[in-house]
This record gives sequence, structure tokens and C-alpha cells, in this order.
Amino acid sequence: MIASETSRCPWAGIADPIYMRYHDEEWGVPKTDDRALFEKLVLEGFQAGLSWLTILKKRENFRKAFHGFDAARIARYGARDIARLMADEGIVRNRLKVEATIDNARALLKLQERTSLAAFLWRFLDGRPRINRHASFKTVPAATPASKAISKALIAEGFRFVGPTTVYAFMQAVGMVNDHLVGCFRHEPCTRLQQRFKIPGVPAGA
Repeated sequence: MIASETSRCPWAGIADPIYMRYHDEEWGVPKTDDRALFEKLVLEGFQAGLSWLTILKKRENFRKAFHGFDAARIARYGARDIARLMADEGIVRNRLKVEATIDNARALLKLQERTSLAAFLWRFLDGRPRINRHASFKTVPAATPASKAISKALIAEGFRFVGPTTVYAFMQAVGMVNDHLVGCFRHEPCTRLQQRFKIPGVPAGA
């Protein structure tokens, strides 16, 4: 059953079924798989300066172009791969972002030598999502102390296009925070998921 328009976060609207499905099924659901987290971090970087709907419509093309966001494979990309990607009309052809994705894959592999990306990220929240109760998106921040701390830590690890605003959008998407409005039909289901969520062994603090 599809909920009525008025029960959704206003940004989801009803104008595009891709956007609706993303809001209804993905946004705010906690994720712990490193490949899924890496994909989302990369796509959030590509989204900078564009609409998220633009990225969503190209997401399957991105997955094909970047070999399913297999970091080990992306880390081996060279000049030929960059040229291939820059000629691919199915993705966002931005050389800086393409090159940043390769750098980010290499940074991820280096990070994974000592910990998972999931553990690295979730430790900033002590392994538990933050459940907010916003009644309007006017009170939803663009960045938070946690997103600023994560951004700083990712940059120190060699990641690019991971500023505090990009990181906070990422945190919202992967369920590190619940920013569905309280009037949205997804707020309570995501809250229940997040209340049960915990990554064992994640140390506290940034």
C-alpha cells in the first residue's frame, strides 16, 4: 500500500516514483555493509551541485560504470578507465569526482587493513543511530558536530568530496540519523529499526 502524499517528507513528493521508492524503502534505514556505504559515499560526492534525483536516475549506470563499486577494482583504475568514464553519458562526467572516486577506493582499502568502513563511521555515534523528531525541515541541520568530525577523519584517511554537508546527507541516507519528519509515515518504522540497531564492539568517541 502506498501512503498518501501528505504522510511523506515533503522532499520526496509524488512527482517521481524513483524518488518515492528511495524515500519509502531506503532513506534512513541503517546500513553496515562496506560496499553499500562506499557506494553511498561516492554518490553523495557526485551529487554535490546537482539534485539527488539526478543521481538516483543514473544510479544503475554508475553501478555498471564503476563495477558495482568494488573498491579493489576501482583502486586499480588508470588513465584508460578515466577516459572510459568521462565518455560515459550515463553518469555524471566530472573528472575531479571520477578521480576522487579512485582515490577514495584506495583510501578505503587502506582503511580496511585495520577496520571496516562501517566500524570507522559508526564509532562517531557510539554504534547507535541518532533519532531526531523534527516537525519541519526548517529545523533539520545541513551539518552537525558529528558530520564535521567524520568529515575531518575521512579527509585524514585520504578521502575526497566528503565535506560536512555531504557527510550529513550520507548519514541521513544510511540511517546514522533519523531525519524523517515526525509526520512522515517512515519515521516510526525507521525509529524501530534504529532502536534495535547496534554494531558490537564499536568504541565510543571520535
